[in-house]
Amino acid sequence: MRILVAEDEEKTLRFIEQGLGELRHNVIAATNGEDALHYGLTEALDVIVLDRMLPKLDGLSVLMRLRAGGVMAPVLMLTALGRIEDRVDGLQAGADDYLVKPFAFSELAARIQALGRRLTPAVVTTRLQANGVEMDLLTREVRREGKPILLQPREFRLLEELMRHAGEFVTRTMLLERIWDFHFDPQTKIVETHMSRLRTKLNEGFAQDAIETVRGVGYRMRTA
Repeated sequence: MRILVAEDEEKTLRFIEQGLGELRHNVIAATNGEDALHYGLTEALDVIVLDRMLPKLDGLSVLMRLRAGGVMAPVLMLTALGRIEDRVDGLQAGADDYLVKPFAFSELAARIQALGRRLTPAVVTTRLQANGVEMDLLTREVRREGKPILLQPREFRLLEELMRHAGEFVTRTMLLERIWDFHFDPQTKIVETHMSRLRTKLNEGFAQDAIETVRGVGYRMRTA
């Protein structure tokens, strides 16, 4: 399953991330409420594990905004607050289950598995389109205005990330995390190098750059 884990205590986050990874789940990690909300609204998720006490935006607020935004993925709330009133607040805000810290990983995994069984078949996106650029996620083919574009695997993932968020800025940090799994700055030009190669291939023969760059902000796939 594809699981978002929002937890600001790094040790706990890595513990959960490692354990779920060993169970062959795909984990997206967030350390604050704003990132959790962003991932929850933009990623295709099967289950969300959401700590109640998050910086920048608390877990209850994240949950309510996700539900208001139409996100129906099952949510398991984690918290050190064990009072009945706190659990009721979480469930009324839209949580599907509640687990009080400290907890055993085996129980967390079992609860996530139970939530996953509630899933109904979802529409799976296999094609992405943005401003004349088409990407087939199954055949790994890319075309711009019908012209085939041959990309290396990292270039394909880079373009896929931009196209999934077409019209929105994707930061360098986000690309490092999602494509290279770097949770720190490697102090290299790896993003810039691959972006340059992608642009060269994508823009050859076309007057307009398909990708917009704003220094200090990030990259954005043009939508028009």
